[in-house]
Amino acid sequence: MSETPALLARKLQAEGQKLHTYLSTLTDAQWQTSIYTEGAEWTVRAILAHLVTAEKAFIKLFENVRQGGPGASEDFDIDRYNAAQQARTHELTSAELLNQFQATRAAMIQWVAGIEQADLAKKGRHAAMGITSLEEMIKMVYLHNQMHLRDIKKAVK
Repeated sequence: MSETPALLARKLQAEGQKLHTYLSTLTDAQWQTSIYTEGAEWTVRAILAHLVTAEKAFIKLFENVRQGGPGASEDFDIDRYNAAQQARTHELTSAELLNQFQATRAAMIQWVAGIEQADLAKKGRHAAMGITSLEEMIKMVYLHNQMHLRDIKKAVK
C-alpha cells in the first residue's frame, strides 16, 4: 500500500526537524569536521549545502514528473552537479545554510502535501535511483538526509 501525500509530508517535517535540531547544536569547529574524504572532502557544512541544493532541485524534478515529464536527463552527472553546487554555496555560513534548509524543507512539505494520491504513482527518472515512482523519490529525500545525519553523528565528537 502506498503512503499518502499527507503522511509523506509529516515524515518530511519530522525528519527535517531532527536534522535541524541536531545541526543547530554544533560548534563552529564541529561544522568543519570531515565526514567524507574519498574524492572531495565533505565537512558537515558541505553536507548541509548538499542537502539544501539537492532538495531545491528535487522540488523542480518532482514537479516535472508530476506534470508527466521524464524527470532527470539520462546523461545527468551527479558528481559534476554536486561539485558545482558546492562551489556555488561555498561562501554561505552554516547559519545561512540552516535557514535555507528550513525554507527549502517547508517548500518541499507544502509541495508534497498539495499533490494528489494518484501523483505518487507517476514515474520518472531520478538521477541516483533511475526510473522510479514519485512516491519513492519523495521517500528518498528523508532517507537521504537520515543517512547523512547518521554519518555526521558518527564523526562529530
